[in-house]
Amino acid sequence: MPRINADRLLTDLRKFAQFGAYKTGVHRPTYTVEDMESRRWLVSQYEKTGLAAHIDGVGNVIGHSRGDRPSLMIGSHAESQNHAGWLDGAMGVIFGLEVARSFAEAPDCTGLPIAPVAWADEESHYIALLGSRSYVGDLSDAEIDAATNAYTGQPLRDALKEAGLAGTSRSFFEPGRHVGYLEAHIEQGDFLESTSRRIGIVTSIVAIWQYRIVFEGIQNHAGTTRMAIRKDAGVAAARLQCAIAERFPDIAGPRSVWTTGRVTVSPGAASIIPGGAEILFQFRDEDEATLERFDAALRDLVEKTSARTGCAASIERIAKGHPRRMDEAFQDALERAAERHCADSHTRMPSGASHDAQLVARKMRAGMLFVPSIGGISHHWTENTEDADLVLGCQVLADAAEDILRNGL
Repeated sequence: MPRINADRLLTDLRKFAQFGAYKTGVHRPTYTVEDMESRRWLVSQYEKTGLAAHIDGVGNVIGHSRGDRPSLMIGSHAESQNHAGWLDGAMGVIFGLEVARSFAEAPDCTGLPIAPVAWADEESHYIALLGSRSYVGDLSDAEIDAATNAYTGQPLRDALKEAGLAGTSRSFFEPGRHVGYLEAHIEQGDFLESTSRRIGIVTSIVAIWQYRIVFEGIQNHAGTTRMAIRKDAGVAAARLQCAIAERFPDIAGPRSVWTTGRVTVSPGAASIIPGGAEILFQFRDEDEATLERFDAALRDLVEKTSARTGCAASIERIAKGHPRRMDEAFQDALERAAERHCADSHTRMPSGASHDAQLVARKMRAGMLFVPSIGGISHHWTENTEDADLVLGCQVLADAAEDILRNGL
């Protein structure tokens, strides 16, 4: 039976947070000096655990068992959002390292191989889920050539060169090498905390459908144009938001969410009636039928808003993901482990955010575990989780990993 070392786990989590430390959080964007230092440190730790390890051509840090038996891959992403939290991604990476160590130290687990992994750029500095997309063969060289940093504009190829990765081969999924993949993550919401649960067993990862909506009115003088003849694109954008807020709750699922992330009007001057407005809008759910209902409703509301305001409208879906179910046997293993360590304090739940597990699940069985986020805070430097929940989550993950490997789940 693997027993994690709680002091070592917490020490390494805090050590990892020193790479790009910012206030009580981390600023460790993908391929920066701090990010690459953290990845090289991981290689050294994997090797000290008795594993072979390397950094591939897009920055994935991959540990390999030296034996022939198929291993269980465990990890998450190593980089952070800008000026963000110390646990988002990093927790799952260090959990993978600690589980590998605990298996190496447990006499009855030494033949059960763990392959820790740290993916690159899940956080979309260049390409969302870049590392796991590359690993499963869903990222072309042309996409890498075209990608630039969302904040600085730096070409991805230049960043890879500066990171010392130019000319390094990418690593790809190999059938039969792994029995599956486990990922642990902070919840990034307040459901676990608000329901006094300590472990969340992820049932599915939601899909994100994103849209660009444009209204075209007539730009004119704000003081001399009569209200009766105006075609104000800003009003059209506002009316659409109100219509969405009224319609969507009636067709939503129990955990549906939708967000208007950006509204811009042009020319954006106080004394000019906006002639144009652009909206970036998204919704998320784990159910395809609900996603289709949202899509149909949104298109209907855009058409009706256009007719009501006299502003021409266009709608473009710019992203369409698919919900990804986590493996049922892996969910069961996580639930058995949670029941052993925190009976009646765990629950099954969907993930409202994207994670590398949804990409890896295209090629192998995958499971995912959540621990509570204090106050539901994430993507901010105040993000935190109680030490006791970090230790509990890692032990539950280790027990589930043993169950999966020992019983051939």
